[in-house]
Amino acid sequence: TYERTNDSFQYELYLLGPCALLGLIFTEEYALPEILWSISIWLEAVAIVPQMVLMQTRREVENLTSDFVGCMGAYRAFYILNWVYRYFSEDYVNYIGWIGGLIQTGLYCDFFYYYAKSKWYGSKLVLPGAE
Repeated sequence: TYERTNDSFQYELYLLGPCALLGLIFTEEYALPEILWSISIWLEAVAIVPQMVLMQTRREVENLTSDFVGCMGAYRAFYILNWVYRYFSEDYVNYIGWIGGLIQTGLYCDFFYYYAKSKWYGSKLVLPGAE
């Protein structure tokens, strides 16, 4: 269940503004649909950050939550494989999407390590806490 008291990450301050700024700076065309698309790519790249912060704060992660986040990360990793394939087969280039996807996948790396470890040993996912 959702508990607002545990969800203290201020995404409005740390994610929305910077993503809007990146979307404005790195858009390919200064047309409204292109700017909004660019902003959405940057937002997608960091959309998991509030969930990661909440999981890190609580440390012990429920199986359903860890499986969901693991699937989201795997989806992005497979997306990168698709980009590599399309680059070599179709000369497909999308730098904004690629950089956003790499950032998003990078955010999952630490989680993947502990997720795989918990699945390997059949234990509940417990993330290390900030000391």
